[in-house]
Amino acid sequence: MPDRLGPKLDAPLFDKAVIVGVGLIGSSLLRVARSQGLARELVAVDRSGDVCARASELGLADRVTDDAALAAQNADLVILCTPVGAIGDVAAQIGPHLSAGCIVSDVGSVKSAVVTAVEPHLPPGVFFVPAHPVAGTEYSGPDAGFATLFHQRWCILTPPEGADAGAVEKLTAFWAAAGSKVEIMTPAHHDLVLAITSHVPHLIAFNIVGTAADLEEVTQSEVIKFSAGGFRDFTRIAASDPTMWRDIFLHNREAVLEMLGRFNEDLAALQRMIRWGDGQGLHDLFTRTRAIRRSIIEQGQETAAADFGRRTVADPPADQ
Repeated sequence: MPDRLGPKLDAPLFDKAVIVGVGLIGSSLLRVARSQGLARELVAVDRSGDVCARASELGLADRVTDDAALAAQNADLVILCTPVGAIGDVAAQIGPHLSAGCIVSDVGSVKSAVVTAVEPHLPPGVFFVPAHPVAGTEYSGPDAGFATLFHQRWCILTPPEGADAGAVEKLTAFWAAAGSKVEIMTPAHHDLVLAITSHVPHLIAFNIVGTAADLEEVTQSEVIKFSAGGFRDFTRIAASDPTMWRDIFLHNREAVLEMLGRFNEDLAALQRMIRWGDGQGLHDLFTRTRAIRRSIIEQGQETAAADFGRRTVADPPADQ
């Protein structure tokens, strides 16, 4: 697969970049940081010895360790790629060891809770700029990452009120060099937007696959045997990391519950259309939703390919 990211930077943006958590996002960040020359030194941190060993085998960083506090010393960029529920504990570990001028960021799908969990642990002179790369697959672990994961995907920065403008600008440059399109919004607005575009769709997928699992016992394997495209794609979403999604729902509960309320109202309206044979209402709704799908493709956030752009065995991830 051709390199779509372009040449390396003329000079690294950071002297020492530390990536804490070597899962899909963390390992992809390490790969793209090396590919694009974003830091002079890359340090990978993970609490799992097995993950550290695998990251070393893959050559993902200049140094791999399970000691986040030690790794954070003299770093000028630290990106927390752990589940949202663990991010406060990690911030507490590294906080006393951070140098003035260091930028701390994250990749969590929830932002208000992350700000609350991290900010109290950061010393004066350390800049906190939360981020959320809206990219991913259903796979996890150090082998799952690839350098082009963020190519032409959005990365949302949610700097807290009073955040250092220079730190925001530098982190924006980092994500742009990684291939992302960068947007800035408040943490609260981010959480509301992602509740409807990501969190509730995942919740629906988890629920419908769970319902099908119950039916599976009744139908004696017919649900799986005759899975059509719609159910197949729900199962892909439902295969996502359970720890990550548990934390997302618990830490973005207000926005998710708000969006679920609206969804239930719309679902009741759809139910009435079907009950009363409102063919025109159904047609109008489906026409509107098809237009939304087409606009997603036009903006480059999806492909019209029959496999929805997902990789196949014959098309492995780039820079694996």
